[in-house]
Amino acid sequence: MQTVAIEGTLRSEFTKSSTKAIRKESGVPCVMYGGEQVVHFHAHENTFTKLVYTPDFKVAEVTVDGTTSRAVMKDIQFHPVTDKIMHIDFIELVPGQIVRTQLPIRVVGTAPGVKTGGKLLQNMRRANVMTTPEALVESLTVDVSTLELGKSVRIRDIKTTDGITVTTDPATPVATVEIPRALRSAMDGEDGEEGEKEEA
Repeated sequence: MQTVAIEGTLRSEFTKSSTKAIRKESGVPCVMYGGEQVVHFHAHENTFTKLVYTPDFKVAEVTVDGTTSRAVMKDIQFHPVTDKIMHIDFIELVPGQIVRTQLPIRVVGTAPGVKTGGKLLQNMRRANVMTTPEALVESLTVDVSTLELGKSVRIRDIKTTDGITVTTDPATPVATVEIPRALRSAMDGEDGEEGEKEEA
């Protein structure tokens, strides 16, 4: 499991002025809950680069006041104009305790529909899951090796390991082999010609 070290400073004040002061110094106010106690802290915005700006799933190793906890991001707020990180919520990973998070979806295999001129489109990049820290994985995989033109694989087709439950709607399409317009026109033309031959 990929991890990112976060060195945080414990917050003792929670006024608007103290929050503003943290952000003025390029800090990001954070909260971590789910463990024995809620921890409010802040860290420099550069600390979160490898955790936030990546398609990969990573665990944060948050150290505050000499205590290190493993956690995952639950929610993140960006400034509506500058896109700077304004606040992050973390869920502490407690052994044996259920955690809800999102995992990336990796597409594996080669779709037969692509070999015949179709285009593979990944409709969904992440799925909601429910698991424990012990069963947590970096990604989910879905096999597209049976996909023909115009067909899709769905959330229910994702193969999961023991201890992971995907909670996203099972009918949601994950990947589809799209039929390009030119190919569709050619296929329609062939259908029309066959019909004419049959009439003849």
